[in-house]
This record gives sequence, structure tokens and C-alpha cells, in this order.
Amino acid sequence: MAKSIEFGIGFLTGRTNICNIINNCYKDMIEQFKDYPEPVNLTIFILYDLEYEHTKREEFYKLKDDVYKKIHIKYITPEDIEEEKKILRSRYKLTKNEVNLFLGCGYGKARNAIMYFALKRKIDYLLFWDDDEYPYANIKGEDGSIIWKKQNNLLEHLNVIRYSDVTKGHRCGNMSPVPPIDFKGDEQKEQYFKEYIDAVSNEAVTWETVKKYMNSDNTMAFAEKDITEGKDKIVLKHVGLKNWLLGSGICINLTHIEKIPAFYNPPFARGEDAFFCTLLTEAKVVQVPTYHFHDTFLKYTGIVKGKFPKRFEEVSADDVSVGERFLKASIGWTKYKPLLMYIMQRNTYLRDIEIAKEKLRNSIEKINEMFPNNDFLCLVGELEKYDEDVQIHYKEYLKVNEVWNRIKGYMKEE
Repeated sequence: MAKSIEFGIGFLTGRTNICNIINNCYKDMIEQFKDYPEPVNLTIFILYDLEYEHTKREEFYKLKDDVYKKIHIKYITPEDIEEEKKILRSRYKLTKNEVNLFLGCGYGKARNAIMYFALKRKIDYLLFWDDDEYPYANIKGEDGSIIWKKQNNLLEHLNVIRYSDVTKGHRCGNMSPVPPIDFKGDEQKEQYFKEYIDAVSNEAVTWETVKKYMNSDNTMAFAEKDITEGKDKIVLKHVGLKNWLLGSGICINLTHIEKIPAFYNPPFARGEDAFFCTLLTEAKVVQVPTYHFHDTFLKYTGIVKGKFPKRFEEVSADDVSVGERFLKASIGWTKYKPLLMYIMQRNTYLRDIEIAKEKLRNSIEKINEMFPNNDFLCLVGELEKYDEDVQIHYKEYLKVNEVWNRIKGYMKEE
């Protein structure tokens, strides 16, 4: 009998929408592997953050009984992480600071925890899947209507990851949390917004991408039909580190763990996927023909229940929750921008970070006027602070991968 393939799904979540996704998608997850030539065992890892929305623990355990019967479910609790830290310190002689840098709360540490627990469970391939993404593609019909197509996301990744180090899918739906702004022909207002985006921009968020989606189809991006039909397999070579990955919709080959770096983000920042990419220089990364629909504002949670919208709701910058989401994202971007610039453009860093600061100072009051219910003024101080600490964060970025390499070496010997 053929050896079973161990396939894992990693959910890093702070929102209870995760139960909605698993309860309504688990049958399809199993179905995707039904005719696979080798047996596939599926394990779902759920690492929840109780502080993200101050959610009660029990809210993350509302899975159907049948889910537990059909799929291995592994919750990674705060207590599990603390216990594992003790084991790492005693078994591998790591220091308290080293284990705290690698495992814990926060995007990078949580992804490391999922990856580490998956490795301990002998998982072969691990797909990261966010709690605001669904395995469906929205395609624009010739008459402008929305055509919805289910995606075999697990199967498509498995078919390719076996011969790669990392695979990445495609994303449709909301491409960013930047809400649409109607400049009404006011070129000065648009210029201020451009300066603001330039100031907080990163590998995924640029003025060009923001402007492209800001006022088109209610900020929605449509899937390409050819890709949904499996006509797009592209090998990505990391030349100049320009092939960026998103944290969700990537699958890592844990049987090639020597080529897989750790995740890292500066304290209370984002960017864990970007910093992961900067160390993928020797890895084979392949883009696979499958989509996840990104539901940034959780307006379409019914999609996984088969309730497909015929049109997309208008996203308004006047909506308090939309402004809050944009502010929260902007803070996360601002906090990791200095380190990414320091890594990617060291020779011109001092000049470039001053340009970013100046653009932010020039535009921030106007941005605050555009979002009167949210206080964007804090971003100036955040950018200055994270610039001051950039060398500290750079040392941590190097250190966490040194720790991860030691852990991988110890585990390989066992």
C-alpha cells in the first residue's frame, strides 16, 4: 500500500469566521483528494489570537461534529505555545529570548508556530489559508455579470508542491483595504493621497496598484478565466527578490525544510510574508492555477454557504469600520516599511526613508480630513520610531532564522 501523503492547512485567526469557512468547506476539502492516486490525510491547524478582537476562546471551537470525524483538527492554544517554548529551551538548549523571538503572538511568530507544529506532526505539505479568504473565483461575464467558480485549491497546490519548495495561488476579490476615494477632479487632493500611499507603500501596495482598484468594480478584482481553467503554471525565479508572496494561499514543502526560512515581523507590525520572501533566494517557487476570493471587510461570508452575490456592495470611505480597517492596515505597513527598505535598498536607505517621512508629513493632515472618524496622525510617530529601531529589527530578522536553522538541524537528527 502506498504511503499516505500528509497535507496540512494552517489557519492563523483572530476572527470566528474561521468556523464558518471550515464548517462549510470541509466536505469539499475531502472531495478534492477522493480520486488522488495516493491516499491523502488532511490535518487542519488552528492557531487563534484571543486579543485580536477580544474574542472568547469557545467561539473558535464551534466546528461541526462531522468535521472532527472526517479531518484531523489540531488547535494550537496559547498554553501549547508556552509549553513548547519550555521544551525547546530544555531539549535544544535555546535561551528564553531565542524561543520568544521564534514562537508567540503576532503574525510571524504565529506562522512559525503553525509551521513548527506541522513539522512535529510529520506533515509533508502545509497550505496557509487566511480567515477572510474563500476557495472561489469571481469571473466577469461578457454581459458584466459575476460568474462564480469553485476552486480546487488544495488539489492544485498538492499537484505542484511535490516538485517545488513553495507554491503560491492567485487572489481575486478585494485586493487591498484601501477604500475608494472620489477625488471629484481635485488633482491636489489626489496628489496628497498619492503622497500618502507612497509614504506607507511596500512590496504589495503601491500607488499604481491602489489606483487601479480604488474606483473599479467597487474595489474588486476579477479572476482570469484561463487561470481558473488550469492554463497558467509559471515557474518563478527569484531574481532580485521581486516575486513576492502573500501570507495566505502559499504552500510550503516541509520535506524540503532546509530551503524554508522563518517568518518575522517587527513588533506589532505586518510584513511577515515579505521578510519570508527575502530569504527564498534558493527556493523553487511555482504559481499554481487556483484562486482565493479575498473578503477584506467580511461582507460576503455567505459565499462558502453557496450564497453568491450578483453584484458587489459599494465600499464607502465614510463607513467607520472601513476607515478603521484602512488605518489598522496603514499602521501595520508603516511599522514594517523601514526594515523592508533597509534589507532591499541598504545603500540608499537613509535618503529613501527621509523621503518617505517627508511625504507622510506633507499628506497626513489631508488624509485625516478624508477620514474624520479615524486618527491617522499617529503614523508620523510610528514611522520615525521604526526607523530609529531598524537595526534592532534587522538583527532580530537575522536571529530568528539562525534559531530556526538550529531547530531544523536538531529535529532532523531525531
